[in-house]
Amino acid sequence: MKENNLLDRTFNFSVDTLKFLKTLPSNDELKVIKYQLIKSSTSVGANYEESQGASSKADFNNKIRIVLREARESNYWLRIISALDYKSDTLETLLKESKELKNIFGAILLKGQSKG
Repeated sequence: MKENNLLDRTFNFSVDTLKFLKTLPSNDELKVIKYQLIKSSTSVGANYEESQGASSKADFNNKIRIVLREARESNYWLRIISALDYKSDTLETLLKESKELKNIFGAILLKGQSKG
């Protein structure tokens, strides 16, 4: 996976999630979920961007650990939205991307930890 591709993917995941959330109704049930998903999905890209300027391997691994945690949280909130029957093709695309990002950053973290 190319570094620039991941920068683009994490950025696009954030933007696409924000656009999707605009399509959902405004109600009490979704208010907290939207807020949490906004924070976690934008954090994926922001922390990956920060990882590119890491000062050491340990710093890089720490930032990737944060990216993974935020991708997992984003996937959780997207699954909640799906379980509440707000299903759409866009939601399915975001669920798929969040799973892929979790797998990619999990693999990067494991690789980074095995190198010391």
